[in-house]
Amino acid sequence: MSNMKVCALFRPLNSKELSEFRDAVSVQGITSESFVIKDEKEQEFDFTFDRVFYQGSEQADIYEFLALPIVQGAVDAINGTIINYGQTGAGKTYSMEGPSILDCESKNKGLLQRVVDGLFMAIMNSEKPIKYTIKLSMVEIYMEKVRDLLDLSKDNIQIKESKVHGIILSGATEVAISDSAEALQNLSSGIANRAVGETQMNMSSSRSHCLYIFTVHQELTKDKRTKFGKLILVDLAGSEKVDKTGAEGKILEEAKTINQSLTALGKVINAMTSSAPGKPTHIPYRDSKLTRILQDSLGGYSQTALLCCCSPSPYNASESLSTLRFGARAKHIKASVHVSCKEDLDNNKEATVSTNGDESRERILAKLRVRMTAEDVQLLEELFVLEGIFYDPNSVEEIEAAYEDITSRTISSLYKTVVELSTVAEKLKRENAALKASLKASEESYLHQLERRPLCLIL
Repeated sequence: MSNMKVCALFRPLNSKELSEFRDAVSVQGITSESFVIKDEKEQEFDFTFDRVFYQGSEQADIYEFLALPIVQGAVDAINGTIINYGQTGAGKTYSMEGPSILDCESKNKGLLQRVVDGLFMAIMNSEKPIKYTIKLSMVEIYMEKVRDLLDLSKDNIQIKESKVHGIILSGATEVAISDSAEALQNLSSGIANRAVGETQMNMSSSRSHCLYIFTVHQELTKDKRTKFGKLILVDLAGSEKVDKTGAEGKILEEAKTINQSLTALGKVINAMTSSAPGKPTHIPYRDSKLTRILQDSLGGYSQTALLCCCSPSPYNASESLSTLRFGARAKHIKASVHVSCKEDLDNNKEATVSTNGDESRERILAKLRVRMTAEDVQLLEELFVLEGIFYDPNSVEEIEAAYEDITSRTISSLYKTVVELSTVAEKLKRENAALKASLKASEESYLHQLERRPLCLIL
């Protein structure tokens, strides 16, 4: 078991901070691992992390300490995740991408470019008789929808869970990359599709959480075994205070969704670090798309590193303090890492797949009947058949996950139907009103014509 690696990064002061407080800072460095920060009331708080990067730190130093071990782990078939966290305008995206993903000086390259170079360098230096393949996926979580940045037609990717593969983004585009240049071109195309907007805190504020997913497949030529490692870089959208960002309209709605998902992330971290030893605690991964996707990274078999990006200015002291407290909490998360092999997948499949479909079905339904009414079980059984869902029949957790997934899809389908019916009803109302108006006009015209006719006496 190992702790999550947590680092703090204090970016240089920006023009707004300089205009408000000149060159004053609220952070006093003590060592390369510890510092003191003052809040708005000048109260001091001590923090200690794995490493602290102060103003003027080099991008290369951040990569070598935070990311390089995880890059090497991915090449050795060990999953890894790097998360940038902090308020909006704290330097998260700059740390991830640098000033430009394609065109910037070597010293200014962000984590993305250095990770790409590191992956291919590690493969090139490998002396093992292994065939490597690297694939890239890019998605963003925007307004609680997972969108494919490499194929914009996929704007609502579903999150699946497998006992073998863990969390899966079903149908997300994967492109094979053969060198750094090709990888950066694909990254540039995906980044251009990301949702951004202007606020008073940031001219180009990220309005979504972005995930860059590299999967390294390795095939051992001698015994034809296959291993794979997944490396995920997460550039979170920043938490926002509306009075500072001036958000309104669409930007405000985006901010609300961003803050809700970051709150859900905080709840997951709190649940993971506050449970008593030996006592299981419910971890609310399903409260948001972000925490659901990061379930393996936070609580699974993955090397995970967190970069807490902060402003050193008194102007943002309360937000920086909140970010640092989040990092201090996350520092206590424990993780176990292991090598992912195809043989493990095959063995797990053999162990969990039933040889008798009817028996599996009955076991599932029997467990469901304990928790649900007979009518609900019957409806769920029909839905399972229609959706063609397969999962481990011995896992209650899998059953509950499938039930939640089906329920969610059913609700979405019903909601869509209601919306369609409402549209039809509105259309019928308009047509009915038009017919009534036409009928009324016809009646008035008829009465008018009667009034103009000469009066005839009929004897």
